[in-house]
Amino acid sequence: MMSRKKINIRKLIGGGYNRFWHNKNFYRVVKGSRGSKKSKTTALNFIYRMMKHPWANLLVVRRFSNTLRQSTYTDLKWAINKLGVSHLWKTNESLPELTYIPTGQKIIFRGLDDPLKITSITVEVGILCWLWFEEAYEIESEDKFRTVVESIRGSFDDPDFFKQVTITFNPWSERHWLKRVFFDVETQEDDTFAITTTFRVNEWLDDQDRKRYTSLYKTNPRRARIVCDGEWGIAEGLVYENFEVREFDHETIIQQVQTTGYGLDFGYVHDPTAFVAFAVDQKEKEIYIFDELYEKGLSNQMIYNRLAKKGYEKSPIIADSAEPKSIDELKRLGLRRIKGCEKGKDSVMHGIQLIQNYKIIIHPRCVHFIEEINNYVYDKDREGNTLNKPIDEFNHLMDALRYGMQSLSRKKKARAVPSLY
Repeated sequence: MMSRKKINIRKLIGGGYNRFWHNKNFYRVVKGSRGSKKSKTTALNFIYRMMKHPWANLLVVRRFSNTLRQSTYTDLKWAINKLGVSHLWKTNESLPELTYIPTGQKIIFRGLDDPLKITSITVEVGILCWLWFEEAYEIESEDKFRTVVESIRGSFDDPDFFKQVTITFNPWSERHWLKRVFFDVETQEDDTFAITTTFRVNEWLDDQDRKRYTSLYKTNPRRARIVCDGEWGIAEGLVYENFEVREFDHETIIQQVQTTGYGLDFGYVHDPTAFVAFAVDQKEKEIYIFDELYEKGLSNQMIYNRLAKKGYEKSPIIADSAEPKSIDELKRLGLRRIKGCEKGKDSVMHGIQLIQNYKIIIHPRCVHFIEEINNYVYDKDREGNTLNKPIDEFNHLMDALRYGMQSLSRKKKARAVPSLY
């Protein structure tokens, strides 16, 4: 017989998640601030539960399969080690997949970019009864979500048996379907347990981490509402209202419209370097956002490496002209068609007004662009009156788009289509 290890759950996970840990509602939903330990706690909970219930198998889902390995798969392996039971679990890095050796129970990982692989999942032991949607804000439609939930069906002859869908995410916009389905009282799905957690329940944060979060209340109250309090981004006063998130084949779109644009906004320590690639349908007045780069701490060499790997070495990139040295260096490194943007009086508002003439269609893989456009609003004065200028936040990819749109006046045609895969 296997020896049982007694675990002090309170000591292991700390406070703030007692109800979540024991909850058995069909929908168990957590939106939270950065650093609220929701993903780590969820990973611990699933490993603990699967070892307790021999009938349970878990399906872990993210919008794109290539994000699973460095997020949920890593978190669950961390949880296995944290619980001191690594000798009881088999890892399969290539799939990836986790197997509980004593029973053969499985933790399976899938992305919504390959729906056929989700609908055809079967397990050899027990039943596929638990589902974890991590970073669920990336899922652009409720229909995609419902399709996966339908795979959680069946029953098992055990008095402790229960089926459950766990949903974890950082909120970014009150316009997202997750708010209506799980957090609005009038429209909330039946059999739902939904909570909001913050960094304050995370005892494992050090003083520097806590200071970084709390300082936002003084320096950036609007962002603190999302990052620190785990609340929804406010959509009131959006700069761009005519947009939608949906899948499309960027190569087909480029071949059809024959007009592309590429914009680059520089950042380093505090702000990210932001790059956006898009196609423009002048006849239908539509902008198709199909690729992005959004990362802090990038040197010019690293920027070149990232963009070259994506296939944009020969693309006519328009960058922030405030950094001519960076533009010159990137040109020497190999981005030979990079140029600085044109700036002048009211150039920001003129660029915004140009883009407002178009509908913006965003591919769901461009998660940072989606977050920014949902939070890019007009600024207000001290009395709360709306000003005719945007806020100086959630604007890195928005600025990159403005720069890239300047290429339209030069009537550049699309050349080689870069591969995103």
